Amino acid sequence: MNHPDYKLNLRSPGTPRGVSSVVGPNAVGASPGDKKSKNKSMRGKKKSIFETYMSKEDVSEGLKRGTLIQGVLRINPKKFHEAFIPSPDGDRDIFIDGVVARNRALNGDLVVVKLLPEDQWKPRITLSLPGVLGLQAVKPESNDKETEATYEADIPEEGCGHHPLQQSPKGWSGPDVIIEAQFDDSDSEDRHGNTSGLVDGVKKLSISTPDKGKEDSSTPVMKDENTPIPQDTRALSEKSLQKSAKVVYILEKKHSRAATGILKLLADKNSDLFKKYALFSPSDHRVPRIYVPLKDCPQDFMTRPKDFANTLFICRIIDWKEDCNFALGQLAKSLGQAGEIEPETEGILTEYGVDFSDFSSEVLECLPQSLPWTIPPDEVGKRRDLRKDCIFTIDPSTARDLDDALSCRRLTDGTFEVGVHIADVSYFVPEGSSLDKVAAERATSVYLVQKVVPMLPRLLCEELCSLNPMTDKLTFSVIWKLTPEGKILEEWFGRTIIRSCTKLSYDHAQSMIENPTEKIPEEELPPISPEHSVEEVHQAVLNLHSIAKQLRRQRFVDGALRLDQLKLAFTLDHETGLPQGCHIYEYRDSNKLVEEFMLLANMAVAHKIFRTFPEQALLRRHPPPQTKMLSDLVEFCDQMGLPMDVSSAGALNKSLTKTFGDDKYSLARKEVLTNMYSRPMQMALYFCSGMLQDQEQFRHYALNVPLYTHFTSPIRRFADVIVHRLLAAALGYSEQPDVEPDTLQKQADHCNDRRMASKRVQELSIGLFFAVLVKESGPLESEAMVMGVLNQAFDVLVLRFGVQKRIYCNALALRSYSFQKVGKKPELTLVWEPDDLEEEPTQQVITIFSLVDVVLQAEATALKYSAILKRPGLEKASDEEPED
Repeated sequence: MNHPDYKLNLRSPGTPRGVSSVVGPNAVGASPGDKKSKNKSMRGKKKSIFETYMSKEDVSEGLKRGTLIQGVLRINPKKFHEAFIPSPDGDRDIFIDGVVARNRALNGDLVVVKLLPEDQWKPRITLSLPGVLGLQAVKPESNDKETEATYEADIPEEGCGHHPLQQSPKGWSGPDVIIEAQFDDSDSEDRHGNTSGLVDGVKKLSISTPDKGKEDSSTPVMKDENTPIPQDTRALSEKSLQKSAKVVYILEKKHSRAATGILKLLADKNSDLFKKYALFSPSDHRVPRIYVPLKDCPQDFMTRPKDFANTLFICRIIDWKEDCNFALGQLAKSLGQAGEIEPETEGILTEYGVDFSDFSSEVLECLPQSLPWTIPPDEVGKRRDLRKDCIFTIDPSTARDLDDALSCRRLTDGTFEVGVHIADVSYFVPEGSSLDKVAAERATSVYLVQKVVPMLPRLLCEELCSLNPMTDKLTFSVIWKLTPEGKILEEWFGRTIIRSCTKLSYDHAQSMIENPTEKIPEEELPPISPEHSVEEVHQAVLNLHSIAKQLRRQRFVDGALRLDQLKLAFTLDHETGLPQGCHIYEYRDSNKLVEEFMLLANMAVAHKIFRTFPEQALLRRHPPPQTKMLSDLVEFCDQMGLPMDVSSAGALNKSLTKTFGDDKYSLARKEVLTNMYSRPMQMALYFCSGMLQDQEQFRHYALNVPLYTHFTSPIRRFADVIVHRLLAAALGYSEQPDVEPDTLQKQADHCNDRRMASKRVQELSIGLFFAVLVKESGPLESEAMVMGVLNQAFDVLVLRFGVQKRIYCNALALRSYSFQKVGKKPELTLVWEPDDLEEEPTQQVITIFSLVDVVLQAEATALKYSAILKRPGLEKASDEEPED
């Protein structure tokens, strides 16, 4: 049953980040930690659980002296007692052991920590074992055309949606040994995958130390137990320690302090608290449980709590006292039934601080009021007029926010004039206006499977700025004179007016590329303006494709890296909105064509604004991968008989491309290794050039270029709007920017935060839809490849869907199983119970890169599904064959 919203005078779930929703505890009744009866006060003050935070002055002094360290907190979603911050020296992460040491900080917060004495540090072991990964998936229209995404990996914070995690046993006091599961959970930048972007390192799995001599095992292990370490790896733990620390201050509460979850009565019915508070249990176990006043709960909750057992609520933390295990919060809203798409989606958006409210009247007043809007004549005179040129867009078929258009004209000397034309969003967004402020706060559009939460009002996104065909549009263009090989002979930047002659989809452009000499029937193409012919557009696409191939070839010769991972796209039922099916998104020549020219434009603009404003350029850097993680991975590959060269981005790219054939097994193995090598990659970051002294730090590792920025998507990225303004100033269209480097850096930091949060929201949306698909259409069968072997479980990449799951031996119909190491290669031998008692049991050996058949099936818990290994020899259902 659904329940109406309940009174709560909190800001709406869509309130922008940075607007405080915190109220004092008196607004909701005294905090449980505050309750001090006269009797209690006679006995003295309640003992604190958490340390008092240090003063700002002491923190500032400690950071200056180097006795304190600051960093973004990452909490392991699978072992929520474990947290980490990056080490300033770029070495191993610093470990924060337990909730008390975390001192009320939440995932993503910028914290200050103090190192513990060395005798309290934990032994460290590195296991070459991928963990259970999240979905690598994409809704095609959300893809960044420059797909630097494929080059930059971040670590997702959880699997798919709101899967409950197992509680640790009572008396748990932290791991005996820290196991660094190097390849656990990742995602790639831009629209390729999965994360709450507030992370840039790797997550860890804690694994308890086993009894001596237990290398082989045929004893089933329950799923919520820790997996024992084989004896030979345990010995390594004595060789190194991981720095451990405790949180002493929260510099910035970047976590939204909002969570989705369910309400429960308190367990102790005789306590004073039972009469005043309910317990809110967040779906994300990295968030603490929260006391909420009963007066804020539904009226019949106390008498009929089971009616609400499957109802999702949003709760906001308003306080967390030193003497209280749990936080204090307020219910903000009842969302609906857990597991349903819209309630879950609203919960995801709220948790990650996405403003999905309607734009205010004050913001809408900044837009042109007289519609239909036409370009003022005086503006036409200020721009280069390209309306007669053959210019067109290439986008996903469902795209509405068309940022970019392309043109290509052969010149008499055999060279080409190629143009990239980007929507001139900055014309419609005056600096300092209400519209500018809300766009800067949102910082990015957020792409969900079923809809988009736009950065700008739809009038701009889909009409005035969008480069829709056969209408005059304001643009900012980069135009080159190129040789057929893609060498730049001349370069021009400027404000322009275009009139796109047609809106091609990637399918249309692909058809033109694949049929270079055939005329494409007009009925198979979108309308083309009468001033231009199908043949003219077709030839322009072919010329762009030819040049793009040369640009791409040269980029990889020059040392670029691409880490493509499997990505999901969904088909939705038009009436119900439920997923009908999904497929791996195919990245084809038409995508590559657009990508090359977007990259070229972004690099060109980066050089232009940096040359003009060396202290005030907004650029994008990609640091090199974490060295120790990378070397551990190379060692693992050596053990598997796969020598890899990681001396540079280009060397790694060559290793990944030359190592494999094109048969099914080789391609699957490449997917697995590509996924693994995404793990050590750090995320790319916007930054202000005046804030970094060493220009070597400006470099983009994966693209292997010295300067890069984002210019090509201003409709959906505010960083690009800033870059447009800088370019306009560099060209003399506007005054020089009056902004200090540290102010611009703060904008860059905010863009980084919101970009990564939006990526995480997107991947959770994909996870939600995939979990619903498994429930509605499952069980789903697929081939899978083994990525990691433990002694009672193994991890697989499900090739049909790009999902990565852990399969537990005790969930299979086995007579027995045993673990051993053959050399350094871990191996599980499974002995299946025969169907017929007269038959011999079937043996199956599971090792890294084994191909197996799996079934994905829904579990009773909302949005949870598991992978089950199929018994060897069973025929596949004909309608469940994995797609090519």
